[in-house]
Amino acid sequence: MSQPSYRRIDRGHHHALVNTDITGEVHLDSFNPETWGELATPVSGSGRGSAWFLEAGSGWVLRHYRRGGLPGKLLKDAYLYLGEASVRSFNEFRLLQALHGQGLPVPRPIAACYARHGLNYRAAIILERLPHTRSLLSLNSQTDRPLWEAAGACIRRFHEAGVYHADLNATNVLVNPDSGQVYLIDFDRAQQRSAPAGDTGWKRANLKRLQRGVEKHWPGNAGSPTPFIKALKQGYR
Repeated sequence: MSQPSYRRIDRGHHHALVNTDITGEVHLDSFNPETWGELATPVSGSGRGSAWFLEAGSGWVLRHYRRGGLPGKLLKDAYLYLGEASVRSFNEFRLLQALHGQGLPVPRPIAACYARHGLNYRAAIILERLPHTRSLLSLNSQTDRPLWEAAGACIRRFHEAGVYHADLNATNVLVNPDSGQVYLIDFDRAQQRSAPAGDTGWKRANLKRLQRGVEKHWPGNAGSPTPFIKALKQGYR
């Protein structure tokens, strides 16, 4: 298990953590997609236009934190600052470093930042890009069912490690169809808990959330999602 390693950048109201094990330079300006020019490509379907592929290192992803629902219409990307311990980007960065060090399949964190503006802050994170992956929801042909079983086994690994994913849905489960490797992404507000092995209530709720999302967003031309959900549950067991 590798030990988390990072350095800080502090400049006025701007603060960042940078993984010291990466190849490539990161500065405070690196969190602005305009800095990258043509080397930054918007990620389609990223939600609220908040993510970009960066041609840096072996391939990075820049993601700005955005609010959803009614708060998003009012504040968009501003969060109430309650101290650095509550900053979403720093918490996600540190959690991903810990999970990556434990050998769990997550994108390696590159850097995270936040900037204070009065009582609020804005935040961003840069992550390693996972090449040749597709969302689990897009794998909906009958030959893809073994990949759903692999996804269930992957989720079980996270649960057994005490990892609660706050937004477990089929678009946050990425699969490399060629290798069968499964990853979980988007760990904003996630936690690694030290709960007893018998504490399964939150795990069941996590799986039910995933199932509801699959059933809600399943493509109408792909038949029934039931066999795929069954394969996922079989892999989890």
